[in-house]
Amino acid sequence: MRRIDGVVQHYAWGDERAIPELLGVEPDGRPWAELWFGTHPAGPSTTDDGNFLVDVTGPLPYLLKVLAAADPLSLQAHPSAERARAGHAERRYADPSAKPELLCALTPFDALCGVRPPDATAIVLDEIGADDLARQLGRDGVARLVADLYRRRFDPDTTLAACAGSSHDAARLVDDLAGRYPNDPSVVVTLLLNRVRLDPGEAIYLGPGNLHAYLNGVGMELMAASDNVVRGGLTVKPVDVDELLTVFDPTPLVDPVVRGVEDRPGVFRYAPAGAPFVLWRIESDGPQRFGPAPAAGAIAVCTAGGDELFARGAGGFIPAGEHAELPSGSTCYVASAH
Repeated sequence: MRRIDGVVQHYAWGDERAIPELLGVEPDGRPWAELWFGTHPAGPSTTDDGNFLVDVTGPLPYLLKVLAAADPLSLQAHPSAERARAGHAERRYADPSAKPELLCALTPFDALCGVRPPDATAIVLDEIGADDLARQLGRDGVARLVADLYRRRFDPDTTLAACAGSSHDAARLVDDLAGRYPNDPSVVVTLLLNRVRLDPGEAIYLGPGNLHAYLNGVGMELMAASDNVVRGGLTVKPVDVDELLTVFDPTPLVDPVVRGVEDRPGVFRYAPAGAPFVLWRIESDGPQRFGPAPAAGAIAVCTAGGDELFARGAGGFIPAGEHAELPSGSTCYVASAH
């Protein structure tokens, strides 16, 4: 395994302490949002001899990140491969690739992920007293309702007022977001989505059209190395309502939580159906051996424990066909293409 260094991204929503603590450095008052391991040109990893990883491996089709959110990220979705290719030809997308993502929680993690089943949403809206929104949902369905909210054909005022007077968890989120992003239709759209609180080791998978937002927490994110994000709101960045409604998948997501399959003691595999990558969580009191690494190699990151050769916060690249000895008493995440 060849040691590689990650690249820190300082986005406004980032946590000031989580990634510095992982790396064993002093916080500097800035938000440390993400720590990237891979060959993405916006944050390419370097090897222990100072070369870029991409010069050794060529462009990798996946990117592994530590993500630390202190504040909510934008409400967004990603296109399918087919839509990405067409949109790239139209110069709407930065590249012609889909951007599926998997996030595995390192700490308790709070997120919105996919459309909640309508019966469950009806119960939530009844408990809040959001009667107008409930009637519209029952009459028109979630796809039409989301479109009406973003096209401003549905007046959100009674819904926002109901949330302001409710102690329901979903209403408190709406109240908080409405204060941050007044007059943003995405605030009310959150009432139609699954609120997911992950325990460490649990994950969510964000396939094409999945409307989602990370709210708070630290996780290991594995994604295709694409820049194709379609934002609907909860952001100061540009939004694209037309494209969001084009890619949005209104299919209810009954159980958004992805749980690792234990391949052998201490080795948990996350490989959702249709995902172009695999993530392993490897933890054990004794030494663990990973491999052989599949095609395009694998990237490992140590998140707990570690030793002099592979410290906490360090990354490593495992070439295709090779094995890696991971530190005893550590937790490591290993990512590869499927």
